[in-house]
Amino acid sequence: MGQADVLGKMLRGKKIVVAPGVFSPSVAKLAEKAGFKALYFSGAGFSSLLALPDLGITTLSEVSQAARQIASKVSAPLIVDADTGFGEALNVARTVQEMKAAGAAAIHIEDQVLPKKCGHLEGKELVDVDEMVKKLVSAKEEAGRALLIIARTDARAVEGIDGAIGRARDYARAGADVIFPEALETREEFAEFRSKIDVPMMANMTEFGKTPFMTADEFEALGYNMVIFPVTAFRAMMKTVKEVFRRLMVEGTQRGMMEELMTRKEFYDLIDYYRYEDADERAMGAAKRLKRRTG
Repeated sequence: MGQADVLGKMLRGKKIVVAPGVFSPSVAKLAEKAGFKALYFSGAGFSSLLALPDLGITTLSEVSQAARQIASKVSAPLIVDADTGFGEALNVARTVQEMKAAGAAAIHIEDQVLPKKCGHLEGKELVDVDEMVKKLVSAKEEAGRALLIIARTDARAVEGIDGAIGRARDYARAGADVIFPEALETREEFAEFRSKIDVPMMANMTEFGKTPFMTADEFEALGYNMVIFPVTAFRAMMKTVKEVFRRLMVEGTQRGMMEELMTRKEFYDLIDYYRYEDADERAMGAAKRLKRRTG
C-alpha cells in the first residue's frame, strides 16, 4: 500500500488526522516519535527556515529535495505544501511527478496569484476559477493513485464565504481529493463549509491568524477529516534558540541550561546512531575476513 493509500484510508476513518508542521528530518522523527500518524511540510515553515518570506519564492527543486529528505526518514505519510504548484498547469504536472518521486503522500496547491501570501494576511489576489480547475485536472491526471491532491482556496478573504464555497465545489468536481478552506474566521464558517462540501476536508489551525483557536476534537465534531498545525514547532524552536543565545551572551556558559537541552544520548537514540556504528563494524569485520582469505 502506497503512502497516498495509507493517508486516504486515514482520512476515511472515524478519527481526525492531526498533522504537525515539520521542516527537517530530525524534527519529523520527533513528531513521529510523539505519536503523530501523519506529518505536514509547511511552505511557511520551510521558507522561514531559509530566512525567506512566505511569498512563494522557494523553488520546486528546493521543496522536493527537502520533502524527499524528510519522507526517507519517517514512515508516517507526508503532506507537502506546494504553494501555487510552481507555475501553470504543465508545471503543476511536473510538480506532481517530483513529489511522487520524493515519497510524498499528498500535496496541496492554492488559488492565489503569485507572489502568493500567507493565507492569514491581507491583500491576497486569486486566479480565475478556470485556471485553478485546469491546474487540478492536470495534477490529478499525473497523480493517479500515487498522490492525493488537496485544493486550497484563499477566497474567504477576497470573495466572502459564499465565493469560497463555490470555488471549493468547482475544485471538488475537478477531482480534488481533499478541500482546504484557508483562513476561515469563525466556528460557524467551518461548520457551513463542511455542510456544503461532500469530499474530505482539511483545516489549518495556525497561530496569530484569522482562525480562532479550536482543538482537533472540535474540528472532528464539525466533520473535518484532517487538521494541520503548520508552524507551531518552528516558532517554538526559534523562540527557544533566541533565549539560548541571549543567555550564552550574558552568562558565557550553558551550564545553567543543561536541563533544557536534549542530551547526546537522546539525539543519538532519535536518529538511530548506533545502527550506523554496528553497520560499520560489520563491514570492517567482513573486510578483515576477506583479507585473511586472500592473504
